[in-house]
Amino acid sequence: MAPHRKSRPPSSLGIRTPAIATAALTSVALLSQTADASPAAEPRPSTEEVQKKIDDLYQQAGTATEKYNAAKEKTTKQRKRVATLLDDVAQRTEKLNSAREALGTFAAAQYRTGASAPDTASLLLADNPQDYFDQTQLMNRLTARQKQAVDEYVTQRATTSKKRQEASEGLETLTTTQSTLKTSKADVQRKLAEARELLSRLTAEEKARLAAIERKKQEEARRKADELARQQAADAERRRQEAVTQDTGAAAGSGTRTGSVPGSDSASSTKAAKALAFARAQIGKPYVWGASGPGSYDCSGLTQAAWKAAGVTLPRTTWDQVETGTTVSVNNAQPGDLVFFYDDISHVGIYIGDGMMIHAPKPGAYVREESIYYMPIHSVVRPG
Repeated sequence: MAPHRKSRPPSSLGIRTPAIATAALTSVALLSQTADASPAAEPRPSTEEVQKKIDDLYQQAGTATEKYNAAKEKTTKQRKRVATLLDDVAQRTEKLNSAREALGTFAAAQYRTGASAPDTASLLLADNPQDYFDQTQLMNRLTARQKQAVDEYVTQRATTSKKRQEASEGLETLTTTQSTLKTSKADVQRKLAEARELLSRLTAEEKARLAAIERKKQEEARRKADELARQQAADAERRRQEAVTQDTGAAAGSGTRTGSVPGSDSASSTKAAKALAFARAQIGKPYVWGASGPGSYDCSGLTQAAWKAAGVTLPRTTWDQVETGTTVSVNNAQPGDLVFFYDDISHVGIYIGDGMMIHAPKPGAYVREESIYYMPIHSVVRPG
């Protein structure tokens, strides 16, 4: 008979119930999926956020444009100055050579007559000719003509050296400004490229929403312009009534009318009217950064050209234009005044009255009339 074996109780560690096995497999599958899954994509920005980003990029491009305009204007002036300096150096070098030839003639004559030729040769090679001539014995040996030749040579050499140094420094400055010009140009192009890239990603629905946001912004800006127009009209009527009252009182006291309704200076009004007429004639022309006419403009290029047509010379950039003239309040703005925008004063338009202006807005747009409240106002300046 086979020996009896006691059955050994199964180990609890070896037991796998269906529920536990299923849970383990599920956990493994989830962990595997988590490990293989790609990182979650960033949430798509809202249309409003895209609009703000595009507006910011256009403003940054406007700021870079003004930096470009400043560097371009400075470069142009420096090129003219360097050209003048180099021309001056060339002329003075010619005079220096003539003076050197005159001394050479005296040296040759001294050599033929047995006089001290090395003295003149030393003069031509000396680092500081004037120190050389401080020797009394040499000066006493020179004739009047020789002294005149020596003085001419010393003067021309010193002046030519100074002019050469100025030209060299001018060239260095010009190189630095040209580098700034190149950097500003690249910055403008980069900001505009980013804005175009954002716009290119928009769906038709998002573009329609952007258009709706723009219409709402324009309506709100126009509403504020209408409020300003009503306020300015009320202020004008109040001033007229006060003037009439004053004139009536003066007439009653003296028997004659001694006053008149005050008005703006006729000469200034005429200039402003000419500037506005020019600006209106540019409506519809494209905005091009760095342009100042006649076929296209940026913001400060338009205001500069408009006031130039009125006989008033304005600087090229918004940062310089804001310093030219008299600052007035928005409520006291008159046609022809310059309205500046943003904290960095990177945009400008020309006021036409009733809260409206003519300006060159941004790339892709055209010179147009628009409410001055379309952008945050920095200040109003009356050119003078």
